[in-house]
Amino acid sequence: MLIRKLQAMGFRFNLVLADSLYGESGTNFISVLDELNLNYLVAIRSNHSVDLLKGQYTQYLKWQRFKRVFSDLRSENRFIREIIHGKREEHRYWQITTDTETLPGNSTWYVMSKYPGITPREVGNFYGLRTWVEYGLKQSKNELGWADYRFTRYEDIERWWEIVCSAYLMVSLHSESLRPSSLEPQLEFASHPWWDHGKGWKNILNNLRLVIQPFILFNLIYPWLTVFHVPQLSLGFSKLQAIVYRLTSPIFIFLTHPDFYFSSA
Repeated sequence: MLIRKLQAMGFRFNLVLADSLYGESGTNFISVLDELNLNYLVAIRSNHSVDLLKGQYTQYLKWQRFKRVFSDLRSENRFIREIIHGKREEHRYWQITTDTETLPGNSTWYVMSKYPGITPREVGNFYGLRTWVEYGLKQSKNELGWADYRFTRYEDIERWWEIVCSAYLMVSLHSESLRPSSLEPQLEFASHPWWDHGKGWKNILNNLRLVIQPFILFNLIYPWLTVFHVPQLSLGFSKLQAIVYRLTSPIFIFLTHPDFYFSSA
C-alpha cells in the first residue's frame, strides 16, 4: 500500500484525511491505518452501517456551534454533533452541517475519526482541510493529464504517471527559461496558423504537437500506401518530415547534451 511505502521512505503522518471512497473501504484502507496506528478523519456515507450488540442503540448528541476558519482567515458558523453507536470507542462518528434544521445535502457531512482526545471544533476544522487538499490535487491532475484516464491497478497507474511525467519533462525543457535565445522557434513554425505564441506549459505543448504532426500523420496514412501506391504522397510526407527535423534537430541536440544538465543543475 502507498502509505506503507511512504512510511518506509521516512514520511511521517500527523493526520490522514480521505473522502468516503476510502472511508467506506474498511477492510483495506481503514484497516491499514488502524494497523499503523495513524490518526485519521475520513468521510463516510449518511447510511454508513455499524454493527450493534443486542440492547444497544444509536445516540445523537446535541449540536455544538463552532467557527470554521478558512485558509484566508475568514470564518463561518457551522454545527457539529457526535453520533454514538452503542458505546463510544476509538472510532468516533460525527455529523457536520451549516444548517441543523434542513441539513442541506451539499453542506452536510458525515465523518469517522480515530484521533484520541480530538475536540468537536478540531474535527470540523481539520476535516475542512480535506476539501482544499483534494481541490489542489484535482487541479494538478487536470493540468498534468492524470485525470484523463482512471486505473485501479497500481502497475497501470505507475506506468501512466511515467508517461505523463516524461511528456511534462519534455515540454518543460522547451520552456523559455531553459532554452537559449539562439534556439528560439524558427519563423517557419511561427507562421503556422495554429501556432500558439504564449509562453505557458500548455502553449508549448500545443506547439510540440504541431511539430510532430507530420510524423504521426504519415504513420497513420502509411498502411493505406501499402494498399494504394501513391508515391507523390509518400515523397511529400518524407520531404515535410525532413524539413521539420532540420529545423528542430538543434533543439533536441541541445537538450541531450551532457553540459545542459550540468549547467541547469
